Amino acid sequence: MPPSPDPVDKAALRRELRARRKRVEPAQRRAAGSRLVRLALRGHLLARGRRIGLYIPVHGEIDVLPLLKRARAMRAHCFLPIVPGQDRKRMWFSQVGERPAWVLNRYGIPEYRHPLAPHLRARALDVLFLPLLGFDARGCRLGMGGGYYDASLAYLRRFRRWRRPWVVGVAYAMQEVSNLPSDPWDIPLDAVLTEQGYRVFRAGRTNSPGLTRPA
Repeated sequence: MPPSPDPVDKAALRRELRARRKRVEPAQRRAAGSRLVRLALRGHLLARGRRIGLYIPVHGEIDVLPLLKRARAMRAHCFLPIVPGQDRKRMWFSQVGERPAWVLNRYGIPEYRHPLAPHLRARALDVLFLPLLGFDARGCRLGMGGGYYDASLAYLRRFRRWRRPWVVGVAYAMQEVSNLPSDPWDIPLDAVLTEQGYRVFRAGRTNSPGLTRPA
């Protein structure tokens, strides 16, 4: 594992991790996306009727579209985030349907915005796959810096035994670093899914997909 910059310098760490991710070749990205599906199935993360939050990969993020496709084929209910307006951080998650209703948000990321699509907050999801720039062995996550996921999951800091969602970071294995800086508002991961494996950080949490039945 390459050494990290000074752990307090999040900006430098983000630059390094973006550069790592950019070096992944398209063929490697496609192969990694396929492996994610196999590992998610082995980890019992997908199931009929389960409410699953995912995202549309951009800027070199590991490809979760095969995971989205497999989850929908298994009759899971799949939801994608909607970035709120200015000065707000808590996201809604919109259920993906068959009708075309895609729009680009202000970051250029596709969102599913059909007017009849069900919308949920994060606490109503069973499993949430979320993107990241880096993670460490403690389950700390470094995101892009927008704070949307931390704000959407902030209730987990108050209700430690809340059952939903099971928070799974998705990344390339090379995005792991030795020690990430953390702030009081950061929400740790329950697990991480990479092209090399599925690792659980908080096995005792009551909503672990391997221990509970789908909703």
